[in-house]
Amino acid sequence: MASASDPPFRRIADEIGRRIANGTLAPGDRVPSTRQIAREWGVALATATKALTALRLEGLVEARPRVGTVVAAGDRAPSSGDRPPPRHKPVVTADHELTRERIIRTSIDIADGEGLAALSMRSVAARLGVAAMSPYRYVNSKDDLVLLMADAVFGEEVYPVEPPTGWRVRLEVGARTLWGIHRRHPWLAQVGTLTRPLMLPALMVHAEWALAALDGHGLDPTTMLDLHVLLYSYVQGIAVHLERETQAEAATGLSEDKWMDHQTPALQAITAATQYPVFARVTGSLKNGYDLDLDTLFEFGLKPLLDGIAAIIENPPPRHTTL
Repeated sequence: MASASDPPFRRIADEIGRRIANGTLAPGDRVPSTRQIAREWGVALATATKALTALRLEGLVEARPRVGTVVAAGDRAPSSGDRPPPRHKPVVTADHELTRERIIRTSIDIADGEGLAALSMRSVAARLGVAAMSPYRYVNSKDDLVLLMADAVFGEEVYPVEPPTGWRVRLEVGARTLWGIHRRHPWLAQVGTLTRPLMLPALMVHAEWALAALDGHGLDPTTMLDLHVLLYSYVQGIAVHLERETQAEAATGLSEDKWMDHQTPALQAITAATQYPVFARVTGSLKNGYDLDLDTLFEFGLKPLLDGIAAIIENPPPRHTTL
């Protein structure tokens, strides 16, 4: 049983462990996120991260991409008032066993499971079981680490050596490839902006694929780059909501469906107003409501976007010139 002399992270881990042991949290259930822990127990995010790390090392929880930290499947810990025994001994990584690759992969796991906001050099060190300053021997800063992470995940996919025939099919392959990467790593869309593009070798592979598809169709260089940026921004613009939804759920404690339920009175007031007749008519005609699914929206929007590119290829605009 935890005592007042135990550090805060240990007391938090023990309490969550008891919830798992007594069945309050079942296998697959989400456990409180770092932000929820910080808010509920009044501790810093670093302390919350350390508590979740302790639970992972004890085998009680696991991180799942796009879901968060959940109760691990397996035998239930005994429901006594004592601290749940570790399922395996915590693996502590000696500093000399650290590599940049291990740090990057661990960081990606944290960001996939808990979001980019949960990532820090300290949380990475805690997950690896090394001294807080050890990662700095391999990575200069969190900003540098995030760029390395982005380069790693952009490099997870490769394109066919023999491209498919036709520019449209090639752009479809490129867009769906980028969407798949962002789907696996929701935090990725939060990294970088269109006006300050990421100069990452792995990202340039995707750019080269798109530009090669547009090459040879009479488009001037500026138009080719504009179309490439437009296609990339389409993917990124939808993908950015993957991480934002996770953040919103963590901050409010409400799932998307529950949040919408809370908005029912406001929606009814808007549809009852006379100044929004088209909105009221369209939404009122939906028998089962409007289910916004990002994967469906991505596929739906890809066709008209490519139709627009086709119109430009068939009738190229006047060439951009510089004075």
